[in-house]
Amino acid sequence: MERAFWVREPGYGELRAVELPDPGPDDVVVRTRYSAVSRGTEALVFRGGVPASQHDIMRAPFQEGDFPAPVKYGYLNVGIVESGPAELLGRTVFCLYPHQTRYVVPADAVTVVPDAVPAARAVLAGTIETALNAVWDASPQVGDRIAVVGAGMVGASVARILAGIPAAKVQLVDIDPARAEIADKLGVEFALPDDARADRDLVVHASASEQGLTRALELLRPEGVCVELSWYGDRRVSIPLGEWFHSRRLTIRSSQVGTVSPNRPRSYGQRLATALDLLADPCFDALVADQCRFDDLPAALPKLISREPSSLCLRVTYDSD
Repeated sequence: MERAFWVREPGYGELRAVELPDPGPDDVVVRTRYSAVSRGTEALVFRGGVPASQHDIMRAPFQEGDFPAPVKYGYLNVGIVESGPAELLGRTVFCLYPHQTRYVVPADAVTVVPDAVPAARAVLAGTIETALNAVWDASPQVGDRIAVVGAGMVGASVARILAGIPAAKVQLVDIDPARAEIADKLGVEFALPDDARADRDLVVHASASEQGLTRALELLRPEGVCVELSWYGDRRVSIPLGEWFHSRRLTIRSSQVGTVSPNRPRSYGQRLATALDLLADPCFDALVADQCRFDDLPAALPKLISREPSSLCLRVTYDSD
């Protein structure tokens, strides 16, 4: 009998027994090696903060149950194919599946992890996919002056990807001075909000806070663009759209992983494959701050909702590791 993590009610999780269905001819059976908690989104789900208007939009591909609870939710899973098409047998794969010891999904729902990417790092694929989508939405130019406000999983990933643009000057901004170490490992400059460089062509906001978004707008040059990557759930935010917002002709553009930018004619599969290729970069190991065993997940998740939404990755290990 397999086990899965469920949010029993807002603020409380539990492990439940799962009986796997018999796999069909086009299915794979995957034994999970690692999963990861997407701290911003899963903390929101865990505390029951998904707005009713977003219940359908926020559904994960293999979610069971409904918001607010009980619900089985998650989408960062890496495992080994134990049964399925010959070309997938024994391969390490990534799947948008919740936290569960084994599972059965269609073979086309898994993506083979490149040999150059360790399985433990591959759990970040969904995060890198979100960051990649934000970069596509932002459409940065060679030599742009860029700030990324919020040095959590997604913001730090965005900064690392943007740093690969020729002659781009990228600064990662966060209220926590300890994030300077993360920035250093990612090869980007760091600044506290009051010390951040102004007159930026582009600012990506990923702090999920009013203060962060306000500071992001302050850092823009006239006619600059702020890409809003934060997901606030049921929280309302206030920002100063008076003052210099109109006089500088600023733009706020939303980005969300659910839609591929029309500027990039790519499929979802191609986007995920690109994200996995990017994870060959060992710098991304800096995004994993904590690790717990699957058995301990019900006790670990409540601690997450007491921390800031820009926290780094919690990786979950399973019995085979």
